[in-house]
Amino acid sequence: MSSTVVGIDSSTQSCKVVVVDTDSGQVLASGSAAHPDGTSADPAAWLDALRTAWREAGVPGRDDVVGVSVAGQQHGMVAVDTAGTPVRDALLWNDVRSAPQAARMAAEHGTGWWMERVGMAPVPSMTLSKLAWLRENEPEAAARVHRVMLPHDWLTLQLCGAFVTDRSDASGTGYYDAAQHHYRPELLEAWFGAVPGLPRVLGPSEAAGTLGCEWGCGNGVLVGPGAGDNAASALALELDRGEVVVSVGTSGTVVARTAELPLDPTGTTAGFADATGGFLPLLCTINAARVMSTTADLLGVDLGEFTRLARAAAADAGGLTFLPYLDGERTPNLPTATGRLDGMTRASMTRENLARAAVLSVANSLADCLGVLRGLDVPVERVLLIGGGARSEALRDVLPDTFGVPVTVPGPREYTALGAARQAAWVATGTLPQWSRAEARELRPRGDDGARAFRARYTAARRALEAELG
Repeated sequence: MSSTVVGIDSSTQSCKVVVVDTDSGQVLASGSAAHPDGTSADPAAWLDALRTAWREAGVPGRDDVVGVSVAGQQHGMVAVDTAGTPVRDALLWNDVRSAPQAARMAAEHGTGWWMERVGMAPVPSMTLSKLAWLRENEPEAAARVHRVMLPHDWLTLQLCGAFVTDRSDASGTGYYDAAQHHYRPELLEAWFGAVPGLPRVLGPSEAAGTLGCEWGCGNGVLVGPGAGDNAASALALELDRGEVVVSVGTSGTVVARTAELPLDPTGTTAGFADATGGFLPLLCTINAARVMSTTADLLGVDLGEFTRLARAAAADAGGLTFLPYLDGERTPNLPTATGRLDGMTRASMTRENLARAAVLSVANSLADCLGVLRGLDVPVERVLLIGGGARSEALRDVLPDTFGVPVTVPGPREYTALGAARQAAWVATGTLPQWSRAEARELRPRGDDGARAFRARYTAARRALEAELG
């Protein structure tokens, strides 16, 4: 009798649950539920969404489930008191209120010092800077903190009662050294004033515990350690050398898989761990698919009409240059930046050109990240394009020439949830399954002079903004 595993993707915007055949990797059923919008959230909302998606996927009552695992949005600060109640809403990765604390961390020790100790430079997204913000701005809440965990850890706790995490998610906290495999409590002491309880870091195939009976799957269902969302996607895609995953969603991420950790002395690249025991050098942009959807809203059109407008425009957006830093930015690290639109004339300011400039701005922001990887001698020979934004034909049109390499678009699948399911199968069976990739569409550079012209203008505008903001 065949068995199944359940993969959970608890992202910024929603929770997705997939039921997957353990042997073939075929998705048999799925469910989803929305999360509240915003940069902070009550963790109880994630649990409610998980229960809804769990039921929609038909998991309760299945007697063939052998494993479950959770992949989740990284960095988020979930701080609870002795009763396990959050002391405040969780601060999510895209909450930049801790920018002053991150800046002071960087100024006190310098980027190189932080890269050597935790593989990442201080940025507002990381958990440590959020804890420093909590200490300074809500001291009464900070004083009640008993344990600190990440979003996927919190959901694993609800599933099986175990207070655990994994290397991939721990490596984004700012107080875990993935290269040396241990926490750095002295950083918590320095910036939070105390060392709260921290989850035990499990190995990539180590079980956290067994699923609680209230989830309706019988006894003995193993729960995996879970992973950060990008690590789970990489696990699902089974990255080869020279392949880089570009994911376009709420955020944009650029991820490679390496055996050793390439240290970026500038701190631009985060030295995350992956979900197999290796490393996952990663760059992240705050502004991605929402740049296009926000521009579509401004133009008063749906995304289908937005795509038509962008594809009907001049190849270089008629001279418009858009810097898409609508919510600040992480790569480059400009948390106080705002979006900018240059090159406006009566001739260039058309609906079509504005739509194309928005699309090209997202492509160029991601291209900046690829350039950083190349500078670290990480091979970039092919891009695998995933995420909700990957469905945009307008974005697909411009990426190969903007990136300068072929772009492969795997068939649409819930890769983060599928990676969690693959981990669950590894934990349940003791063997990492080999599941085939979905059919893919390959896009090659076409010599688009317009995309290249925009790239040159964009680079100049970004450098000028960096110099202005210091």
